[in-house]
Amino acid sequence: MDKKDIISISELSSEEINEILQKAEELEALEREKQLELLKGKVIACLFYEPSTRTRDSFKTAIARMGANAIGFDSAESTSGKKGESLHDTIKMYDGYTDLIVMRHNKDGSAKLASEVAKIPVINAGDGKNQHPTQTLLDLYTIKKIHGSLFNLNVALVGDLKYGRTVHSLAQALNKFNCRIFLVSPESLKIPEHLTEELKNYSEHGQIQDVLDKADILYMTRIQRERFADENEYQKVKNVYMLDAGMLKNVRPNMKVLHPLPRVNEINKSVDDTPYAHYFEQAKNGVITRMALLGMLLGAKWQKTKD
Repeated sequence: MDKKDIISISELSSEEINEILQKAEELEALEREKQLELLKGKVIACLFYEPSTRTRDSFKTAIARMGANAIGFDSAESTSGKKGESLHDTIKMYDGYTDLIVMRHNKDGSAKLASEVAKIPVINAGDGKNQHPTQTLLDLYTIKKIHGSLFNLNVALVGDLKYGRTVHSLAQALNKFNCRIFLVSPESLKIPEHLTEELKNYSEHGQIQDVLDKADILYMTRIQRERFADENEYQKVKNVYMLDAGMLKNVRPNMKVLHPLPRVNEINKSVDDTPYAHYFEQAKNGVITRMALLGMLLGAKWQKTKD
Protein backbone atom coordinates (compact mmCIF):
# COMPACT_ATOMS: atom_id res chain seq x y z
CA MET A 1 0.00 0.00 0.00
CA ASP A 2 1.59 3.22 -1.18
CA LYS A 3 -0.02 5.65 1.24
CA LYS A 4 1.47 8.11 3.73
CA ASP A 5 -1.82 8.84 5.52
CA ILE A 6 -5.28 7.35 6.13
CA ILE A 7 -7.66 10.31 5.90
CA SER A 8 -10.68 9.21 3.87
CA ILE A 9 -11.91 5.79 2.78
CA SER A 10 -12.56 7.26 -0.68
CA GLU A 11 -8.79 7.59 -1.17
CA LEU A 12 -8.34 3.81 -0.89
CA SER A 13 -9.00 1.46 -3.80
CA SER A 14 -10.71 -1.89 -3.31
CA GLU A 15 -7.29 -3.52 -3.84
CA GLU A 16 -5.71 -1.40 -1.10
CA ILE A 17 -8.58 -2.15 1.26
CA ASN A 18 -8.19 -5.88 0.63
CA GLU A 19 -4.43 -5.56 1.24
CA ILE A 20 -5.06 -3.96 4.64
CA LEU A 21 -7.59 -6.65 5.58
CA GLN A 22 -5.21 -9.39 4.44
CA LYS A 23 -2.38 -7.95 6.55
CA ALA A 24 -4.75 -7.75 9.53
CA GLU A 25 -5.63 -11.42 9.07
CA GLU A 26 -1.94 -12.35 8.92
CA LEU A 27 -1.20 -10.24 11.98
CA GLU A 28 -4.03 -11.84 13.94
CA ALA A 29 -2.40 -15.23 13.33
CA LEU A 30 1.04 -14.02 14.48
CA GLU A 31 2.28 -14.96 17.95
CA ARG A 32 1.89 -12.22 20.57
CA GLU A 33 5.66 -12.16 21.23
CA LYS A 34 6.35 -11.36 17.56
CA GLN A 35 3.66 -8.68 17.50
CA LEU A 36 5.43 -6.94 20.38
CA GLU A 37 8.59 -6.52 18.30
CA LEU A 38 6.99 -4.90 15.26
CA LEU A 39 6.99 -1.25 16.39
CA LYS A 40 9.43 -1.42 19.28
CA GLY A 41 10.94 2.01 19.94
CA LYS A 42 8.27 3.92 18.02
CA VAL A 43 6.30 6.76 19.63
CA ILE A 44 2.74 7.43 18.46
CA ALA A 45 0.65 10.51 19.25
CA CYS A 46 -3.04 9.99 20.07
CA LEU A 47 -4.66 13.43 19.82
CA PHE A 48 -8.32 13.20 20.76
CA TYR A 49 -10.10 16.55 20.70
CA GLU A 50 -13.46 14.76 20.97
CA PRO A 51 -14.64 12.11 23.47
CA SER A 52 -13.92 8.51 22.51
CA THR A 53 -13.90 5.12 24.17
CA ARG A 54 -13.53 2.35 21.58
CA THR A 55 -11.50 4.23 18.98
CA ARG A 56 -9.09 5.80 21.49
CA ASP A 57 -8.59 2.70 23.59
CA SER A 58 -8.38 0.26 20.68
CA PHE A 59 -5.65 2.44 19.17
CA LYS A 60 -3.83 2.55 22.51
CA THR A 61 -4.20 -1.22 22.84
CA ALA A 62 -2.91 -1.67 19.29
CA ILE A 63 0.09 0.54 20.04
CA ALA A 64 0.92 -1.36 23.22
CA ARG A 65 0.56 -4.78 21.58
CA MET A 66 3.07 -3.77 18.91
CA GLY A 67 5.65 -2.64 21.44
CA ALA A 68 5.33 1.11 20.77
CA ASN A 69 4.61 3.95 23.19
CA ALA A 70 1.66 6.38 23.11
CA ILE A 71 1.58 10.03 24.10
CA GLY A 72 -1.08 12.69 23.61
CA PHE A 73 -4.37 13.78 25.16
CA ASP A 74 -7.98 12.63 25.54
CA SER A 75 -9.74 15.99 25.55
CA ALA A 76 -9.41 19.40 23.93
CA GLU A 77 -9.74 20.84 27.45
CA SER A 78 -6.27 19.56 28.34
CA THR A 79 -4.41 21.06 25.36
CA SER A 80 -2.76 24.37 24.60
CA GLY A 81 -5.66 24.98 22.26
CA LYS A 82 -7.35 26.38 25.35
CA LYS A 83 -4.62 29.01 25.35
CA GLY A 84 -5.19 29.83 21.71
CA GLU A 85 -2.73 27.49 20.00
CA SER A 86 -3.78 26.60 16.46
CA LEU A 87 -4.23 23.05 15.19
CA HIS A 88 -1.43 23.76 12.73
CA ASP A 89 1.04 24.51 15.54
CA THR A 90 -0.05 21.53 17.65
CA ILE A 91 0.52 19.20 14.71
CA LYS A 92 3.92 20.77 13.97
CA MET A 93 4.94 20.09 17.57
CA TYR A 94 3.87 16.43 17.57
CA ASP A 95 5.44 16.04 14.13
CA GLY A 96 8.76 16.64 15.86
CA TYR A 97 8.02 14.38 18.84
CA THR A 98 6.57 11.24 17.31
CA ASP A 99 6.57 8.76 14.43
CA LEU A 100 2.84 8.84 13.62
CA ILE A 101 -0.23 10.88 14.61
CA VAL A 102 -3.71 9.48 15.30
CA MET A 103 -6.23 12.32 15.57
CA ARG A 104 -9.92 12.79 16.28
CA HIS A 105 -11.34 16.30 15.91
CA ASN A 106 -14.76 17.91 15.91
CA LYS A 107 -14.23 19.84 12.67
CA ASP A 108 -14.73 18.41 9.19
CA GLY A 109 -11.47 18.46 7.23
CA SER A 110 -9.21 18.74 10.26
CA ALA A 111 -7.47 15.43 9.53
CA LYS A 112 -6.68 16.55 5.98
CA LEU A 113 -5.15 19.74 7.35
CA ALA A 114 -3.06 17.74 9.82
CA SER A 115 -1.77 15.48 7.04
CA GLU A 116 -0.72 18.50 4.99
CA VAL A 117 1.19 19.98 7.94
CA ALA A 118 2.87 16.81 9.21
CA LYS A 119 5.77 15.04 7.54
CA ILE A 120 4.96 11.85 9.48
CA PRO A 121 1.87 9.67 8.77
CA VAL A 122 -1.54 10.85 10.03
CA ILE A 123 -4.52 8.57 10.69
CA ASN A 124 -7.97 10.13 10.83
CA ALA A 125 -9.80 8.76 13.88
CA GLY A 126 -12.90 10.78 13.00
CA ASP A 127 -13.28 14.38 11.82
CA GLY A 128 -16.61 15.99 12.66
CA LYS A 129 -19.45 14.50 10.62
CA ASN A 130 -17.13 13.82 7.70
CA GLN A 131 -15.13 10.56 7.75
CA HIS A 132 -14.14 7.67 10.04
CA PRO A 133 -11.96 5.44 7.84
CA THR A 134 -10.52 3.16 10.53
CA GLN A 135 -14.03 2.33 11.77
CA THR A 136 -14.92 1.37 8.22
CA LEU A 137 -11.85 -0.83 7.87
CA LEU A 138 -12.73 -2.74 11.05
CA ASP A 139 -16.33 -2.99 9.82
CA LEU A 140 -15.13 -4.46 6.52
CA TYR A 141 -12.80 -6.84 8.34
CA THR A 142 -15.76 -8.00 10.42
CA ILE A 143 -18.06 -8.39 7.41
CA LYS A 144 -15.43 -10.34 5.48
CA LYS A 145 -14.93 -12.71 8.42
CA ILE A 146 -18.70 -13.30 8.56
CA HIS A 147 -19.45 -13.75 4.87
CA GLY A 148 -16.06 -14.68 3.42
CA SER A 149 -16.20 -11.85 0.89
CA LEU A 150 -17.14 -8.20 0.60
CA PHE A 151 -18.61 -8.43 -2.89
CA ASN A 152 -22.32 -8.33 -3.82
CA LEU A 153 -23.73 -8.20 -0.29
CA ASN A 154 -26.97 -6.52 0.80
CA VAL A 155 -26.17 -4.05 3.58
CA ALA A 156 -28.72 -1.91 5.44
CA LEU A 157 -27.43 1.30 7.05
CA VAL A 158 -29.91 2.47 9.68
CA GLY A 159 -30.32 5.63 11.75
CA ASP A 160 -28.44 8.91 11.57
CA LEU A 161 -27.23 8.92 7.99
CA LYS A 162 -26.93 12.71 7.81
CA TYR A 163 -24.38 13.30 10.56
CA GLY A 164 -23.00 9.77 10.96
CA ARG A 165 -19.40 9.74 9.75
CA THR A 166 -19.25 5.96 10.21
CA VAL A 167 -21.99 5.37 7.62
CA HIS A 168 -20.57 7.98 5.26
CA SER A 169 -17.27 6.12 5.11
CA LEU A 170 -18.88 2.67 5.06
CA ALA A 171 -21.25 3.52 2.20
CA GLN A 172 -18.34 4.72 0.09
CA ALA A 173 -16.40 1.54 0.85
CA LEU A 174 -19.28 -0.86 0.15
CA ASN A 175 -19.80 0.87 -3.17
CA LYS A 176 -16.33 -0.32 -4.23
CA PHE A 177 -17.44 -3.94 -3.75
CA ASN A 178 -20.69 -3.79 -5.74
CA CYS A 179 -22.87 -4.07 -2.64
CA ARG A 180 -26.55 -3.22 -2.63
CA ILE A 181 -27.06 -0.56 0.04
CA PHE A 182 -30.36 0.06 1.84
CA LEU A 183 -30.40 3.55 3.40
CA VAL A 184 -32.89 3.58 6.30
CA SER A 185 -33.48 6.92 8.01
CA PRO A 186 -36.10 9.52 8.86
CA GLU A 187 -36.50 12.25 6.27
CA SER A 188 -34.59 14.75 8.42
CA LEU A 189 -31.54 12.46 8.70
CA LYS A 190 -31.13 11.26 5.11
CA ILE A 191 -27.61 10.68 3.84
CA PRO A 192 -26.10 13.76 2.10
CA GLU A 193 -26.78 13.99 -1.60
CA HIS A 194 -23.11 14.22 -2.54
CA LEU A 195 -22.72 10.69 -1.16
CA THR A 196 -25.72 9.15 -2.91
CA GLU A 197 -24.40 10.60 -6.16
CA GLU A 198 -21.40 8.26 -5.76
CA LEU A 199 -23.43 5.11 -5.03
CA LYS A 200 -24.14 2.65 -7.83
CA ASN A 201 -26.81 0.47 -6.21
CA TYR A 202 -28.89 1.90 -3.37
CA SER A 203 -32.44 2.52 -2.23
CA GLU A 204 -33.88 4.74 0.50
CA HIS A 205 -36.39 3.57 3.13
CA GLY A 206 -38.21 4.90 6.16
CA GLN A 207 -38.65 1.66 8.13
CA ILE A 208 -36.30 -1.17 9.18
CA GLN A 209 -39.05 -3.68 8.40
CA ASP A 210 -38.75 -2.77 4.70
CA VAL A 211 -35.31 -4.38 4.48
CA LEU A 212 -34.93 -6.88 7.33
CA ASP A 213 -35.58 -10.00 5.24
CA LYS A 214 -33.23 -8.84 2.47
CA ALA A 215 -30.15 -7.79 4.45
CA ASP A 216 -26.92 -9.74 4.91
CA ILE A 217 -25.73 -7.04 7.33
CA LEU A 218 -27.95 -4.75 9.42
CA TYR A 219 -25.77 -1.81 10.46
CA MET A 220 -27.49 0.14 13.23
CA THR A 221 -26.37 3.59 14.41
CA ARG A 222 -27.47 5.86 17.21
CA ILE A 223 -29.14 9.22 16.68
CA GLN A 224 -26.30 11.55 17.69
CA ARG A 225 -27.61 14.08 20.15
CA GLU A 226 -24.37 16.08 20.07
CA ARG A 227 -24.80 16.84 16.35
CA PHE A 228 -28.18 18.59 16.78
CA ALA A 229 -28.29 22.35 17.20
CA ASP A 230 -31.98 22.15 18.22
CA GLU A 231 -32.88 19.85 21.14
CA ASN A 232 -36.49 19.68 19.97
CA GLU A 233 -35.41 18.22 16.63
CA TYR A 234 -33.41 15.54 18.44
CA GLN A 235 -36.38 14.63 20.65
CA LYS A 236 -38.54 14.07 17.56
CA VAL A 237 -36.26 11.37 16.13
CA LYS A 238 -34.23 9.95 19.04
CA ASN A 239 -36.24 6.70 19.31
CA VAL A 240 -37.33 6.35 15.69
CA TYR A 241 -35.55 2.99 15.25
CA MET A 242 -35.54 0.47 18.08
CA LEU A 243 -34.54 -3.08 17.14
CA ASP A 244 -35.58 -5.99 19.38
CA ALA A 245 -35.22 -9.77 19.13
CA GLY A 246 -38.83 -10.26 18.06
CA MET A 247 -38.16 -8.34 14.84
CA LEU A 248 -35.53 -10.86 13.70
CA LYS A 249 -37.79 -13.87 13.09
CA ASN A 250 -37.64 -13.81 9.29
CA VAL A 251 -34.09 -12.61 8.66
CA ARG A 252 -31.50 -14.48 6.60
CA PRO A 253 -29.76 -17.27 8.58
CA ASN A 254 -26.31 -15.67 8.37
CA MET A 255 -27.47 -12.08 8.81
CA LYS A 256 -25.52 -10.17 11.47
CA VAL A 257 -26.35 -6.97 13.34
CA LEU A 258 -23.46 -4.51 13.58
CA HIS A 259 -23.16 -1.18 15.40
CA PRO A 260 -20.17 1.18 15.77
CA LEU A 261 -21.22 1.77 19.40
CA PRO A 262 -22.05 3.30 21.78
CA ARG A 263 -25.70 2.31 21.57
CA VAL A 264 -28.52 4.09 23.34
CA ASN A 265 -32.01 2.70 22.64
CA GLU A 266 -31.65 1.56 19.04
CA ILE A 267 -30.72 -2.06 19.89
CA ASN A 268 -32.63 -3.67 22.73
CA LYS A 269 -30.54 -5.92 24.96
CA SER A 270 -32.77 -8.83 23.94
CA VAL A 271 -30.84 -8.83 20.64
CA ASP A 272 -27.58 -9.54 22.51
CA ASP A 273 -28.65 -13.13 23.16
CA THR A 274 -29.54 -13.91 19.54
CA PRO A 275 -27.14 -15.47 17.01
CA TYR A 276 -27.42 -12.28 14.96
CA ALA A 277 -25.70 -9.93 17.44
CA HIS A 278 -22.13 -9.28 16.34
CA TYR A 279 -21.36 -5.74 17.53
CA PHE A 280 -19.10 -6.67 20.43
CA GLU A 281 -17.03 -8.95 18.17
CA GLN A 282 -16.97 -6.04 15.72
CA ALA A 283 -15.54 -3.74 18.41
CA LYS A 284 -12.90 -6.35 19.28
CA ASN A 285 -11.77 -6.38 15.64
CA GLY A 286 -10.84 -2.72 15.97
CA VAL A 287 -7.60 -3.63 17.71
CA ILE A 288 -6.16 -5.96 15.07
CA THR A 289 -7.29 -3.75 12.17
CA ARG A 290 -5.65 -0.70 13.69
CA MET A 291 -2.52 -2.71 14.49
CA ALA A 292 -2.28 -3.59 10.80
CA LEU A 293 -2.67 0.05 9.75
CA LEU A 294 -0.05 1.29 12.20
CA GLY A 295 2.37 -1.38 11.10
CA MET A 296 1.87 -0.79 7.38
CA LEU A 297 2.25 2.99 7.63
CA LEU A 298 5.41 2.63 9.72
CA GLY A 299 7.02 0.02 7.50
CA ALA A 300 6.76 -3.02 9.79
CA LYS A 301 6.96 -6.40 8.07
CA TRP A 302 5.22 -9.63 9.05
CA GLN A 303 3.69 -12.70 7.51
CA LYS A 304 1.23 -15.31 8.65
CA THR A 305 2.68 -17.95 10.93
CA LYS A 306 2.84 -21.28 9.12
CA ASP A 307 0.40 -23.90 10.37
